Amino acid sequence: MKKILLISVIVVIAIYVLKEKVYKPYMWKKSLNTKEHQLQLGSFIFSKETGINGSQSYQKYYFVFKVIEINGDYVRLSVIRQLSEKDNLKESDFSTTSEQYKSLKQNIKTLTITPILFDDLYKGDGPRFTLNDYLLKKHPVLKKSRYYYEDIPEDSKNKPMPENPNDLEMYFSMVYSKKEIIENGKLVPWTMTNSFNGKPLLSNYSKNIDLIIN
Repeated sequence: MKKILLISVIVVIAIYVLKEKVYKPYMWKKSLNTKEHQLQLGSFIFSKETGINGSQSYQKYYFVFKVIEINGDYVRLSVIRQLSEKDNLKESDFSTTSEQYKSLKQNIKTLTITPILFDDLYKGDGPRFTLNDYLLKKHPVLKKSRYYYEDIPEDSKNKPMPENPNDLEMYFSMVYSKKEIIENGKLVPWTMTNSFNGKPLLSNYSKNIDLIIN
């Protein structure tokens, strides 16, 4: 009986390893061969993970990103969020719920999502990150949908890595490895933390990619 149980456990483990190490990577690379799910400028990347919240209990976290720059192996992402309604700043607008995540998966291609320059989010009257008059005047389309992402000016994209060490930390904010996305289906950030030669390193931390949609 013990021998049968041991064999059963080994078979289950073998199936799990094959699924995680062979089948999933194969299906991931296969999906990237279809135009709808290939990584490219403007792609939406969906990611979800389990983490520990403030009460030390496990919780699901959901992220939706927009690819705003691809410069060699550097892929710059921006989080899809919602502006709060005018004069009604809500912390919940800065996170994505399970229901929103599912809805965005289904409707992302038809949903109006406005690119807003970082500096513009700090202009206008009232609390920041709310749908104030300044933003409405500059982006009237926000009346249709409060979804947005922080963009960077066009003349700042696809530039060489800054030579000034003080600018490197900012440059590598939200920058991930293209190779890791394509080959392993993971968001692995480039970072200057623990760099001793002034060159970026790939972080040991990563997020699994759930889906890419164009």
